[in-house]
Amino acid sequence: MQCIRQATCRSVNIAALPRASQVAAQCRARPPRRFLGSSTPSLHPSRSRSSGMATLATSTGGSIRQELTSLFGASISSTFPDAGVQPSVAQTNDPKFGDYQCNNAMALFAKCKGKEGAPKNPRAVAEAIVAGLPASDLVESTTLAGPGFINVRLSHAWLGRHVGDMLVSGIGSWAPRGQAGKRVVVDFSSPNVAKEMHVGHLRSTILGDCLCRTLEYCGADVLRLNHIGDWGTQFGMLIQYIADKRPGGLSAAEDEDVADLQVLYRAAKARFDADEGFKAAAREAVTQLQGGRPEYLEVWRRICAASRAEFQRIYDRLGVELQERGESFYNPRLQATVDALVEQGVAVESDGARCVFFEGRDVPLIVQKRDGGFGYASTDMAALHQRLTEERADWIVYLTDAGQAGHFEMIFAAGRRAGYFPKDREVRIDHVGFGLVMGEDGKKFKSRSGDTVRLVELLDEAKARCRTTIKERRPDISEEELEEATSAMGYGAVKYADLKNNRLTNYRFSYNEMLSMQGDTAVYLLYAHARIAAILRKSGKDVAELANSTKITLGNDLEVALALHVSRFSEAVEEMLTDLYPNRLTSYLYDLSGVFNQYYTECQVIGTEEEDSRLLLCEATAVVMRQCFHLLGITPLYRI
Repeated sequence: MQCIRQATCRSVNIAALPRASQVAAQCRARPPRRFLGSSTPSLHPSRSRSSGMATLATSTGGSIRQELTSLFGASISSTFPDAGVQPSVAQTNDPKFGDYQCNNAMALFAKCKGKEGAPKNPRAVAEAIVAGLPASDLVESTTLAGPGFINVRLSHAWLGRHVGDMLVSGIGSWAPRGQAGKRVVVDFSSPNVAKEMHVGHLRSTILGDCLCRTLEYCGADVLRLNHIGDWGTQFGMLIQYIADKRPGGLSAAEDEDVADLQVLYRAAKARFDADEGFKAAAREAVTQLQGGRPEYLEVWRRICAASRAEFQRIYDRLGVELQERGESFYNPRLQATVDALVEQGVAVESDGARCVFFEGRDVPLIVQKRDGGFGYASTDMAALHQRLTEERADWIVYLTDAGQAGHFEMIFAAGRRAGYFPKDREVRIDHVGFGLVMGEDGKKFKSRSGDTVRLVELLDEAKARCRTTIKERRPDISEEELEEATSAMGYGAVKYADLKNNRLTNYRFSYNEMLSMQGDTAVYLLYAHARIAAILRKSGKDVAELANSTKITLGNDLEVALALHVSRFSEAVEEMLTDLYPNRLTSYLYDLSGVFNQYYTECQVIGTEEEDSRLLLCEATAVVMRQCFHLLGITPLYRI
């Protein structure tokens, strides 16, 4: 069998390409425009509209990289049908060589070497790939570099049309493909009942919300779960303390007994640590609670309700939505879960406890304690089973501090050993770890008194500082507008300062840095967006109407650079979902503001012949910035 099949454009089965029916429909709905001229040498200059060859008109859905991957995939599968190589397409490191690059030639050459009809060198492989490319109005030209790198220059006409189509169809048309319809469970935030949310809960909440928003944008069916700590030893301690404190006992307990949960918890904990008699009574109270004693359950419900109200006030301020499903939800499943693990031989008895052992690990996963009690491992195993079998999750994401990575590795491994994962579909599962929030001194972030910083106090401080700044810049601002601006800027600054960092690293919390109007901050980016909004207001034109009637023309390098960077928004989202690092998106957004600033400095918008086209480029930039803000959980401002 020959390694290489003679490639011609006619040999490619366009109908077999991904989303071909959608592509064809778009071609019928809108005839392709002509290419702009190009001086770049092309390896397929004869592939014109009049050649009679099949032309693949790319869709506006998904990313440019996905579209190019489909094109190169079609060529590779037809030219090297037995190679089994997936196309590798990436942005070029140096734009002077092109916009994208296909890097398959050397890998394909290695696979074909020594076979009948094999190309003589990687460059010959690259030439064959190019010769087999379906014609596309996306590609202006291709050139070869080095041993076989294929550089691709995009058509400026297509790029302008691509941006213009987005303004008409909406930013949803640029959502990357591949996630629509997937059932994704995201486990994040997870504070403990009877304790206030503190700065330690900030990262899980912000990171989790960002990932959920991005998955939802891409069409996934996302279940946002708040795995709160609402079951366990601390409740026996709290219930017993209330029983001793209230003259009438638990039957006389009222809502005011849990009005200040922090005071209640600290007092109960102090007595638990100091009084052995109270400690024994508290442990007995846990047993009574787990056994369903009515008055104990009623106090437990009151404690949970009081905590839930405090949590919700924080979530409302941050704009975070969650469905509560705490540890208590899984309590009725724990014994059956452990028994099944033992029956399967996954868990074994060791020193009176039931454990799952792993090669290379000194400490096992303890799924049932020697006293018959259950811990985090028991609950996490029951939760994993429920999410895979009842929720039928295609993807599960856990967000906790990086220190719990080993625990979740054992949970996932035990689940696989126990046959939790379905055989009829592939399930992705990730532990998204993150580092600590540090103070400006580089030590663990604490209040002046040495306590853990309460999250509500942190948000109040950020908002108060923004209020002072905005009031100084706009003394005449109304109170309503000031409240909206300070909330958006203050909370946005806190979120962005976290999300822009590599999540695995510790990051230094600094109000001065995060609220700076210079550099990579939410404040700077919000001002950049407001500046674009001011340009559009000043024009006095209806940009929605312009988008339906005006073609975007890219007449110089700065316009092309801006349109290209705007169009790469989808790829930033793709990259973020590949490795679950939100700083991929923040870096893209900050770079976009820089590209726009350079464009606006050099290209006059209002009062030029190109005004309408350039206004649409401004609007496209603003639309993408707003979508980035949305995915990051930040409220955009149009006037500051």
